[in-house]
Amino acid sequence: MAAMKIGCCGSMVTSHLSGIGFEVMERLEELGYDYIELSLAHIARLSPDEFAQFKEYIHASKLECLACNNFFPAEIRLTGENANMDQIMAYVDHALARAGQLGVKFIVFGSSGAKNVPPGFSHAEAWQQIITVLREIDPIAAKYGITICIEPLNKKESNIVNTVAEGLQLAKEVDREHIKLLADYYHMALEGEPLSILESAIDYIKHTHFADPCGRVFPLKPTDQYTQFITKLKELNYTGGISIEAYSDDFTNDAETAIGILKQYT
Repeated sequence: MAAMKIGCCGSMVTSHLSGIGFEVMERLEELGYDYIELSLAHIARLSPDEFAQFKEYIHASKLECLACNNFFPAEIRLTGENANMDQIMAYVDHALARAGQLGVKFIVFGSSGAKNVPPGFSHAEAWQQIITVLREIDPIAAKYGITICIEPLNKKESNIVNTVAEGLQLAKEVDREHIKLLADYYHMALEGEPLSILESAIDYIKHTHFADPCGRVFPLKPTDQYTQFITKLKELNYTGGISIEAYSDDFTNDAETAIGILKQYT
């Protein structure tokens, strides 16, 4: 069976003004990472000239840009009275076109700032708004060979779609080929979600995120909990990406230690 690909979310450790996270690519390549995950909302903000230069840089790298996180910026409202489908889809057309040019295959849809339910607004109506948006996104994602992965976020970050179980329900209700699911170890741990949900969701899970729940940092020491999560994915024949989406005060050393640990499992 093919091994999982190990990647890193550059935007979590970036110090660059762009916020994209590309400046760690060379170091990740040296350490043996398979790919990088970059911030799509920040990529979308680049001017045409800046994007042209950025695209050349990405294509010149041996490291694949397999995925992007940060799909929507907070100012693009997806739920509530201020959600504007024309504005949403104009952004989607622009952002996915850029992702397609970079060779991105998976876009992570967490985007709590954009999708959180406004105070006093119906949760059920917001849920339906998200379904509508995802169904509209599907043909555009298909055009570029991209899969959108719904990312459940813990209740401290989001007030809708908080568990893999809820993400699975949403993906099933959307019922579109290019709208799937992400399992994030960090968010699952904070929500106390059992690993058994992976068995029910595995046909929808196309991408994963990983961080130590204590401080959302890089995994620096093997634990039984790490083993159980990744072993369960392996048992279910998952061979997609596992991106470290974590903060670090010492990226150079943390990234080296973390890939050594994950390679033990994958």
